[in-house]
Amino acid sequence: MDIVIILILVGFSALFSGLTLGFFSLNKDDLERKMKLGDEQAKKIYRVRKNGNLLLCTLLIGNVAINSALSIFLGSIVSGFLAGITATGLIVIFGEIIPQATFSRYAFELGVKVVWIVRIFIFALYPICWPLAWLLDKILGDEMPSVYSRKELIKIIEEHEQSGDSKLDEDEEKIIKGALSFSDKIVNDILTPRVEIFSLPINRLLDKKTIKDIKESGHSRIPIYREKLDDIAGILYAKDLIGNNFKDKTAEEVMRDNVIYVDYNKKLDDLLNAFKANRQHLFIVINEYGELSGLVSIEDVLEEIIGAEIMDEDDKFADLQAEARKKMKKKKLNKV
Repeated sequence: MDIVIILILVGFSALFSGLTLGFFSLNKDDLERKMKLGDEQAKKIYRVRKNGNLLLCTLLIGNVAINSALSIFLGSIVSGFLAGITATGLIVIFGEIIPQATFSRYAFELGVKVVWIVRIFIFALYPICWPLAWLLDKILGDEMPSVYSRKELIKIIEEHEQSGDSKLDEDEEKIIKGALSFSDKIVNDILTPRVEIFSLPINRLLDKKTIKDIKESGHSRIPIYREKLDDIAGILYAKDLIGNNFKDKTAEEVMRDNVIYVDYNKKLDDLLNAFKANRQHLFIVINEYGELSGLVSIEDVLEEIIGAEIMDEDDKFADLQAEARKKMKKKKLNKV
């Protein structure tokens, strides 16, 4: 009979200890998020977990009471020193280490199965625990929500993609990481450099050679400049040339004058908003001296978000900035 009582007390000690670690390893915000997504199991646990201080007081008081009862009972059947050693061994090994190791690994699965027991404990100890929980709520306030930085979210996404239990694939990882990090970059990081711009002078005749050059460039929007490239007068849309006769006409007569300038230090999230607000797909980038640094399109921003170059059949290079650096390096070597 004594052994049965000891086993029961050790069992309850293990249960309280495991429940304490298990339930508080489950983040309240994560449970609430799962619950809103329709997870019924998370909903069951959240009903208990949301009152953190009441749950904590219930489990700790129950655990302390059971451990005290176990020590007193062992002291009544064996000598004092032996009772202390026995109680300590039983509580540490079977009442703490084993249940906590188990609940820490399978907190959610075990929590769903034993949540009804926790609700019984809360009901039974409510008169004692509620005043303590109320006092803790007043002194400490609500639990701090889990807020992650962009870098932490990116790391979480990487870990999820590498996990065999996750349904997140590599392409989705790239897109999510791109969406989280693109706002930290500026226009200068993604623009098409000045040396890679295909442009036309304002007085250029739209003859067969010009049309051929436009077609071979593969660009749908061509900057039109006055005397030099820093003085952009308008944008020539390749689609405006389709099905029309422009014999003896110049680029000035066909171009559109809706030129929008953007600073090369502008953040990409602000740039995307500017594209949406102006309903334009191409901006002229200028530096701190008001000189033309390059061009930036909405496609450049989308490439940064999805983490890959969007290349069509007319694109010659995947990275125009790298190609521009090669040309500048070659030009410097030729000068030497």
